[in-house]
Amino acid sequence: MIKKILVSQPKPSSEKSPYYDIASKFGVELVFRPFIKVEGISTKDFRAQKINILDYSAIVFTSRHAIDHFFTMAKELRVAIPEDMKYFCVTETISLYIQKYVQYRKRKVFFGTTGKIDDLIPTMAKHKSEKYLVPMSDVHNDTVAQLLEAKKLNHRECVMYRTVSNDFTPEEVKNFDYDMLIFFSPSGIESLTKNFPDFNQGDIAIATFGPATAKAVKDAGLRLDLEAPSEKYPSMTSALQHFLLEKQG
Repeated sequence: MIKKILVSQPKPSSEKSPYYDIASKFGVELVFRPFIKVEGISTKDFRAQKINILDYSAIVFTSRHAIDHFFTMAKELRVAIPEDMKYFCVTETISLYIQKYVQYRKRKVFFGTTGKIDDLIPTMAKHKSEKYLVPMSDVHNDTVAQLLEAKKLNHRECVMYRTVSNDFTPEEVKNFDYDMLIFFSPSGIESLTKNFPDFNQGDIAIATFGPATAKAVKDAGLRLDLEAPSEKYPSMTSALQHFLLEKQG
């Protein structure tokens, strides 16, 4: 019987989140507790990449983390970002987040609609003369680089932040009494094995979102009980609802 579920993500900001509907419908307790956290790299590590921010005329943001750590790094390096700097963001929501650091109306900001970098490339291609800097996490693939190279855009990727294990306190370890764990990245699985080296799955159900996370569970020798997305259940919440319906009727 599943009564207590750990979701390895921050608590939803909206009360209308489907997770709350699930908790109410199935009488389960949901605990939101990320297994990983994002932290900026040191100025020393950034300088080692031999990048001068002011050599670039446009910044490409793929997430809010990228915005936070770009402006934090600029401040730590005492670099004044010029007003004519252009910003290219994968979504409008991410572009609006820039307001946290600069006056938005004075800036040249462009954004895509799908959240995928592919959708932003045609807009960037219209600004071929720009020198693009792409702040990234230490864990990334070459997709962005390949897309920009294909359009012969002048660009450079740089690491500005990293994903690390969000370690559990001794108290949290002692009270780890969940019937189900939900993961969204391979780093979450790494954090689980790091925090609980003697983890014995037993009857604990494990759910994952995305093929890379599912593979990480199997590679760790654990049993995967629910994998999303699928054709029928495109979101974790729809997959979870179906799973609980089958388990608890």
